Order: sequence, then C-alpha cells, then structure tokens
Amino acid sequence: MPRKTTYHYDRRKFIAASALSTFGFMYAPKSIWGANDRIRVAGIGIGGKGSSDIDQAGNIGEVVALCDIDDNHLASKAKKFPNANKFNDFRVMFDRMADQIDAVTVSTPDNTHAVASLMAMKHGKHVYCQKPLTHDVWEAREMKRVAREMKVATQMGNQGTALDGLRRGVEIVRDGAIGPVREVHAWTNRPVWPQAPTIIDRPTGSQPVPSHIHWEQFLGPAPWRPFYHQPAGKRGGRGIYHPFTWRGWWDFGTGALGDMACHTVNMAFMALKLGAPTSVEASSGRLNPETYPRWATFTYEFPARGDMPPCKLVWYEGKSVYGKKNLPPFDLFHGEKPVGSGSIMVGDKGVLYSPNDYGAAFKLFPEKKFQDYGGPSPWFPRNPERNNDQGMKNEWAEAMRSGKTEKAYSNFDYAATFTETMLLGNVALKTGKKLDWDAKAGRAKNAPEADQWLKREYRKGWKV
Repeated sequence: MPRKTTYHYDRRKFIAASALSTFGFMYAPKSIWGANDRIRVAGIGIGGKGSSDIDQAGNIGEVVALCDIDDNHLASKAKKFPNANKFNDFRVMFDRMADQIDAVTVSTPDNTHAVASLMAMKHGKHVYCQKPLTHDVWEAREMKRVAREMKVATQMGNQGTALDGLRRGVEIVRDGAIGPVREVHAWTNRPVWPQAPTIIDRPTGSQPVPSHIHWEQFLGPAPWRPFYHQPAGKRGGRGIYHPFTWRGWWDFGTGALGDMACHTVNMAFMALKLGAPTSVEASSGRLNPETYPRWATFTYEFPARGDMPPCKLVWYEGKSVYGKKNLPPFDLFHGEKPVGSGSIMVGDKGVLYSPNDYGAAFKLFPEKKFQDYGGPSPWFPRNPERNNDQGMKNEWAEAMRSGKTEKAYSNFDYAATFTETMLLGNVALKTGKKLDWDAKAGRAKNAPEADQWLKREYRKGWKV
C-alpha cells in the first residue's frame, strides 16, 4: 500500500503551481453516478462537527483526502481513513488532487466556508457545507450563483431539514391549520462560548504557535493576527480562537444568530416561504469591534408572498446584564415553560410551538382546538435514515447520483437565501439602524455604509 502524505503549505511552491486552482478556472462536474459507482469525497475541516461530517460522507462514498489546519485532527481521522491523503491547505489539496475528488464536505470556521466551497464548486465538485452557509451576505449570493452555474449538488448542514418532525410541521402550516401566520418568534441558548462581555479586546502580544497548528490556514481570508493561548487553567489553556472559541469573534464567526438561526428558524422559513426581508433591525448590548454582544434581538419584516400575508420574525439571543434570558413574550408559550431554544409561529387560528433547535417536535395551541386534528396527507418526502445528520448526507448523495439538485432539500438555492436573510441581522447590528433591504440590488436602500459589512476585504491569497 503506498504511503499517504501530509502536505504542508509552502507559499512559493503554491504560487508557482496554482494556475489551475484559481477561482476563475471552471471545470465541468460529473453529475451522475451509477448505483455501484463510488463517490470520491474530501473533507475540509475534520475536527469538531467536521469529524462526524466526514465520517457520514464516508458512508456514501470513499474518503480520498483529509484537510485540516490541526495535525492532531488529521492524525486522529487518518486512523479511520488510512488511505486518504492529508493536507493542511485546501488550495494545495485541489492543486494536487482536483481530478481525484468528486465531492467535498466543508466544516471549517464560518469565515472560510465560502472560500473553500466556491473553490470546490469551480472545480466542478459537489459540496456539503456546514451552516451558516457563509460569513457574509455577498458570499451567500455568490454561492447560489456558482452552484447554479456549475450544476453541482449542494447541501447546507442544518440537519433538522431531514427530520420528519420538521417536514410534518411544514405540511401542517401549509395546510392552514393555524391560519395565516403574521408573526414568528425564535430564540437560542447561545452563546455558549466566550464573547462580550467576557472578551471585548484582542489580547496584546503574541505567543508561539503550537507545532500542530497551521496558523496561516486557520486565519484564511481574515485579517492577520497573532496566535494566543488562554491563560493557564482556563479551558485547559486552549487558544482563544481555536478550537470552537472562534464563534464569538467578528472576524471568524457569525455569533449566535449565524450559529443557530439556520437551525431554529428553518421550519418557519420553509413553511412560510419567507425569502428575502424588506427590513431588518437589531438591538443589543454594548457593541465592540472584536466580539459579538452579550445579547441581541433582531426583527425582520417580510412582504406578502402569494396568498400568505406580510410576516414579522423576531430572533432572541443571550442574557441581560442581570442574567435574565432574552426570550419572546411569555403569553406566547400558552403556559408551557420556555425551553433553551425553540420557535413559535403565531397564526390567526392558532399557534405552532416547537421546543427544539431543529423543529424535531412541535405542539399546536390551543390544545383543545387541535385535539382531533389529524393534519393533511403527507406530501413532503420522508427520510428513512433515523440519524438526521446522516440523512442529510444520503439526500445529498441522491442529488449527486440522480443529477437532480432539488433532492437535497437544503441545497444552496434554498440555503443561500436563508443564510443571507439571517446574516442581515449582523449587518443591522453593525450599522446601528433599521435597514430597508432591496433584495434585487442586494443593498440597503437607506444605508450605503452597510456595504462594508455585506462583503468584507479578503486577505491576500484568499480572495474569492
């Protein structure tokens, strides 16, 4: 058996060999496989959530490459996939192996989602990308455009989409059980990572980068900053950016809104065909230029959609300075004790309450009114896989094998619009004003200063 290699980043060699890896070079994808044909998969980001993503992708194909900025992650995952080539930089991976890869999973920090996914799609690769699909609004639009252009099968990793509970909720709302819906409320128990007020500034100075971390690749398109450990005794002395703690930093993560809205708002967004909002505004705890605020509330207004009336969606996150959780008005819970995360759709005839991040289960209120309600005949296809995360990978594989991208129900056509809408909340936070959103132009009509938050500057070598 040939020895597999870990490829480290060499800047001069990369520039010399990168002509075929530029974002402008387009490849034709192989869209359809026979039932017995293998799908060759590469994993970009294989620690944390990426570990299960590549494991599940291995159940639908053959894992041929592993890419991670952390050599410890690579060493651990190589035990399961010993024949896979190992890389620290996905740009080098595509340069060396583009013709040997059919599909990729992307499970990196949010700031690298679009860079890795767009490069993969422009090489003709099918993409499974973790939520939120992108770090910025412009990136979401670009992901949708390139996926359509390349005709690749795509899927965003908001795994509740594969749940029977969510799909049944969509059917019931579309059936008109709770009447026209004019309000949606959703909330989360996040953040569960350090951000304001615990951290509001970058640490001063720098510390040596551990030998197993490839810092240039972790930063990706984000502005350069030195590596730093947390003080000894805090979270085991791990870095304040890697792993997981990146979520609370503006440069790397998208905060609690980006982390969880693509899960918790999913049922409502799909059932109500919400699409693009007409306005977005935000209120929050004190802002700082480095980390997300202690708490925030986002309000989105949506226009009428066909026979569906205009709708308001409110998102709640964090805790006040007094430790009080930011939640919807208590009367909306109909006597239920609020759970950590969930959503409520308020219709003219009733309420659908989902006490769950993913829409896995729900209740209809008032209960007496709906005690004999059986609901409509199912029309949304059910996923037979009991592990909904694996179910998402299976439907992605079906989309690849059939050439029908709609077989993956969180494909980038749907997921990009969803992600764009949610991330507009962070733009409203930054601008500090209610945004009148022009979806066709992709700009805030009343706030030209918001443009800088719709599309960021990319560090040299990482431009999309």
